[in-house]
Amino acid sequence: MTVKTLSCQVIKPNNSYKSKQAVTYFGGISTENTGAQGICMHLTVIPPGQRAKAHLHEDQETAIYVLKGTANMWYGDHLSEHLTVSAGEYLYIPAGMPHLPYNPSETETVTALVARTDPKEQESVILLPELEALH
Repeated sequence: MTVKTLSCQVIKPNNSYKSKQAVTYFGGISTENTGAQGICMHLTVIPPGQRAKAHLHEDQETAIYVLKGTANMWYGDHLSEHLTVSAGEYLYIPAGMPHLPYNPSETETVTALVARTDPKEQESVILLPELEALH
């Protein structure tokens, strides 16, 4: 059996990608680029007037720190709950919680640092198209 040796690494966030949930991520820490075993972290950007697709992260807790802008989010069963999170604030999303984040501004981009408890961030994303029409 081969054991992979992990080491400290500097990751430059220069590779962006569109996630399953339709937001742009700038690759940070994940299994794929560092060998991380219990966490992922990346930067996300939601342009003015844009939103993600309704989804949940089946087995992942999520911690978010908003660096710039103000985002809103529908969450809970049938996306019946609503909150606002602004620059300088943290947001916690428990594992399995349906949610739909969006940027209500017509001019300002939302930028946030996102960390999850699964290093393979996109694998446990479950899209919820049946909830899309609710908002």
